[in-house]
Amino acid sequence: MATEVNDGAGGNEAAGTVQGRSGTDVTSALLSGGTYRSLGEQTLSPAEERVERARRTIGFVLAPLITVVFLFLPLGLDGTQHKLAAVLLGVVVLWVCEPVPIPVGGLIGVAAIVLFGIAPADEALAPFGSSTVFVFIGAFILAQAMLRHGLAKRFAFLVLSIPGVGRTTTRVVAAFGLITAVLSAVISNTATVAMLLPTAVGILAVIADLIRKDLPEGAPFDPLRLRVGVALMLMLAYGSGAGGLLTPIGSAPNLIGREFIEEATGRNISFLSWFLMALPICAIMFVLLAVVLLLLNRPEIKRISGVDEYVAAERAKLGRMSGAERNTLIAFAVTVTLWVVPGIVALVAGDDSAAYTTVSDHLDEGVVAVLGAALLFVLPTRWSRREFTLTWSEASKIDWGTILLFGCGIIFGTLLADTKLAETIGTGAADALGLGSSVMILVFAVVLAVVISETTSNTAAASVVVPILIPVAAAAGVDPFVPALAATFGASFGFMLPVSTPQNAIVYGSGAVPITKMIRSGFTFDIAGILLLALLLPVTAAMVFG
Repeated sequence: MATEVNDGAGGNEAAGTVQGRSGTDVTSALLSGGTYRSLGEQTLSPAEERVERARRTIGFVLAPLITVVFLFLPLGLDGTQHKLAAVLLGVVVLWVCEPVPIPVGGLIGVAAIVLFGIAPADEALAPFGSSTVFVFIGAFILAQAMLRHGLAKRFAFLVLSIPGVGRTTTRVVAAFGLITAVLSAVISNTATVAMLLPTAVGILAVIADLIRKDLPEGAPFDPLRLRVGVALMLMLAYGSGAGGLLTPIGSAPNLIGREFIEEATGRNISFLSWFLMALPICAIMFVLLAVVLLLLNRPEIKRISGVDEYVAAERAKLGRMSGAERNTLIAFAVTVTLWVVPGIVALVAGDDSAAYTTVSDHLDEGVVAVLGAALLFVLPTRWSRREFTLTWSEASKIDWGTILLFGCGIIFGTLLADTKLAETIGTGAADALGLGSSVMILVFAVVLAVVISETTSNTAAASVVVPILIPVAAAAGVDPFVPALAATFGASFGFMLPVSTPQNAIVYGSGAVPITKMIRSGFTFDIAGILLLALLLPVTAAMVFG
């Protein structure tokens, strides 16, 4: 089987190493939990190593320095808000520069919150019990089972066998992103990414095997440092963000923002009107995502010749589905079904109906995720020996670091809202900028929502920013309808950091997306999202609502 290899810039990134062996099993590498690797655990080119060493050294000095300096700046902030802002700035530096593993940076920030008296320990740590954290745990355990028993690879070959899709990496990335975006319109972004992650990892494993076959025997190879892996994983995360805007039930910020807007303006935003307004924005954003991600992360393989024969041969090798695979599929199907049911009820009865409220309250995403994962420990593969689909020693190898990291992100988001620091930032910026025109308020709404969503959850961003924008617009004599809609949409555009959205954190947990690549791609899409919303949302809103 022959492949055409892209020899463009950055080609050394594909030449990391997993013990320096070209025969490294790709799935084993992806199961190894190597998301947060030190310099000693990677083999980098001399130039890459210099950059990484400098970045991490700068972080050791800059994080405490910026925290201390900010604490002594006379900003006129409330004491608690001032200390929280200083700690958050230091943590962001730790996350960006990685002098310590990123989850440890978050834990240092949580410790500082308690030490500085910003919040008592029990209150600060309470968000670790968030439902979203349990979505991560359950989804990661399901993904572990799908990878370990080969079900993810089976799904991957199924996608690659779709006529025409598997012939180029561009088509694979675009097709997978489209599937993600469509599903995210009716299932939450977090659930969609959690559901599709194993298949994405399986596809990456297949492509990585193809790249490895073209390398000389003994050549260094690291499946966690492939550009195509970055493009595929970020397409999964970012595609869900774009698709989640399509419907009011696509993501939590949509429901939160719509409720605030309807209450403040008295206008009803129906399911259909939201869809018609969002469709052009989502379509253009999706095209931008596909094009820019593939330009920033040019896949090592462009065209794959003989893919049909290869896929057919590999599917034949897989043979019939094993008992462990069937059990994993049952657990996965139960989880996905229970995740989808609230969306179906919302479509049929309306998301303001008593039926939807009852179903969504009982089928909480986090509870559903851990319930599905629990099935893996009760569905037997060999009852006579009391052997089940997954053992705890296998399940315990999930990426606990990413779970800790997102828990820390929820803590900071909660405190931003509780201390009213986010509100202070928003109103202070609005006053300082002297916002008086509808255009300026619209741009401010989008920028503020995107910036806040980068350092806290998108749900928290919508909860904080939309209520700020409505009185700011009203005070300037501007109809708050479109600016508040822009803030609602912008809250889903946190692309730069793993803690910005759950889907970012989930794909970061695959280990295939370096933090520097996520920041570079995320910054590009933050800017693109701001421009797109500022230019297009007023047009689509006017066309739909008049």
